[in-house]
Amino acid sequence: MANELQSAFNEIAEERSLDPEVVLEAIQTALVSAYRKYANVGTSQAIEARFDPNSGRVAIFVEKEVTDRVVSPTTEVLLEKARYYAPECQIGDLVMVQEEGTTKKFGRIAAQNAKQVILQKIRESEREALYREFASREGEITTATVQSVNNRKVTLRLGDRAETVLLPAAQIPGERYRQHDKIRVYVQEVKRSNKGPEIIVSRSHRNMLRRLLEYEVPEIFSGQVEIKSIAREAGYRSKVAVVALQEGIDPVGACVGMRGIRIQGIVNELHEKIDVIEWSPNPETFIMKALSPARVTGVYLEDDVTSGRTALVIVPEDQLSLAIGKEGQNARLAAKLTGWRIDIKSVTETVQGGLDNLDVPPLDDLPRQYPQLVEEARRIQAKRNEGKVATQEELNILAKFADLVERRLLNMREEIRRQEQAHVEAVRATLPPKLFDMPVSSLRLPDLITEAIEPLGSVGQVMLALLIDEDRLKQLVSRAGRDAMHLLQTRLDEVMTVELDAMFSEDATTDVPADAASAPTAEAQVVASTEPETDDEQVERDAFGGIILPKVTASQSPAPTAPVASAPIVDESMLEDDEEDLRKVKGKPDKQKRRELIFDEDAGAVRAKRKRKDNRKRGDWSDFDY
Repeated sequence: MANELQSAFNEIAEERSLDPEVVLEAIQTALVSAYRKYANVGTSQAIEARFDPNSGRVAIFVEKEVTDRVVSPTTEVLLEKARYYAPECQIGDLVMVQEEGTTKKFGRIAAQNAKQVILQKIRESEREALYREFASREGEITTATVQSVNNRKVTLRLGDRAETVLLPAAQIPGERYRQHDKIRVYVQEVKRSNKGPEIIVSRSHRNMLRRLLEYEVPEIFSGQVEIKSIAREAGYRSKVAVVALQEGIDPVGACVGMRGIRIQGIVNELHEKIDVIEWSPNPETFIMKALSPARVTGVYLEDDVTSGRTALVIVPEDQLSLAIGKEGQNARLAAKLTGWRIDIKSVTETVQGGLDNLDVPPLDDLPRQYPQLVEEARRIQAKRNEGKVATQEELNILAKFADLVERRLLNMREEIRRQEQAHVEAVRATLPPKLFDMPVSSLRLPDLITEAIEPLGSVGQVMLALLIDEDRLKQLVSRAGRDAMHLLQTRLDEVMTVELDAMFSEDATTDVPADAASAPTAEAQVVASTEPETDDEQVERDAFGGIILPKVTASQSPAPTAPVASAPIVDESMLEDDEEDLRKVKGKPDKQKRRELIFDEDAGAVRAKRKRKDNRKRGDWSDFDY
């Protein structure tokens, strides 16, 4: 038995290319399992197996209780024998005792169980070793052999022990694979699975082009040239932006090579055109180069919070189709490469649009400031409309006029955005700061509504969206049901009331200076005030439980954290009426007193808008009362 185990140990370690420690652990685990099967003992009893690969000897140690009389030999041992392994043991102690001649007594079932355990352990070790091997290659290129092609799925052999499948989405369009072909693939990801490591490979991934450039261009591999970004449509066309990190190196020339020999090898491997351009930190310059081979007249950038980064590109009439590319491919790749959304217009279209709107701001002052340029643009545009050919000088005049038009329009849009941002900040200042620290989950809304408004981030942002752009908020929650917007407004009313009440309560408890003790309190001033309350203030007080929101004037910059000098009196009967309104809202939506929070630009404050009942006699009031 010892010689058989020794030969099996050496054979398995050599043939399976496994670490001897792994095989040794598998054999010892199998011996423990075989002994449990042979002796019919449970897992609560400690058992250890020790195997010496050099001599082939096996020793099994079993945990037994020391007694003066053995009733169960599998769990008990005499004191005299136990002291041979543990000289200081006493009656009742647990001692690890070696079993004599156990492996020779193993039956067929126990031996078969040991074999299964060994095979299972070896398979697990092989899978783990294979996973570690390919996990270290993740993000690299490796060579694979085509085994079979079936339903556009290509089965590949990686080395001697691993297989994978090249899915249709990972293949290069138009490429044909034949059995026994050797191809290069990019190891995209390696995952663990019950059947061994799952190796995901690709030939269409953009990082495959990156790795091929590193192999073919020594300057990239050594770090003298850096690849900034890659835009790729596998099998058709790719764009690569590179920059030199060392002076005196032409990054584009280094990638292309002498007579294009370096880039040509990559083109032959991927079967696609590759444009190499020089990266620039200036976005306008970078976008111009990204649209090559088309010539660009001007680039106008807009960075908006809602619409994102947009670049309007003006090109000559004869360069329009080249800039867009076949089916928009050139513009699409340039947008991916630069990270800007690109809109392309011709100079003729821009000039015609400018001439048609010279009486509309911001172009209405162009005839006064640039009368000669406007007249020349009209003359040249009329000439081109008649089908006549314009000279290069005339085309330059049109390009100059188009640049003036687009810059005026760009400045106007930026001014509108600044005004909108100032408006948003003014509204934000009227809201309690704590609202912007509250998650949307605190509104206790149904899951569909919570998921819809989750991108806004906080209750404060939801309230801000309601006051600034209610249509956008309605669009967000439209999928959550017909009553989603109504329920959201109700919850916001509740939270707003609670937060304002808490804010004014904290401000009212601030310390009062000693010399102001004789002065009338803020509460007394409010009670003693004989100034009549307007209808606007009464409606606002009803909406927020007796609290009037702070107002923002044109000459005053609102400060959200400024302390409030006094706390207004809250009429408990009004709070009860408000709670009754909320109960009616929840129970009978058709008969509720509708309230809506709006930002009053004239007053510079957040107000509540309430819809009156039809039978309410208030003179000639309109449907909505502020």
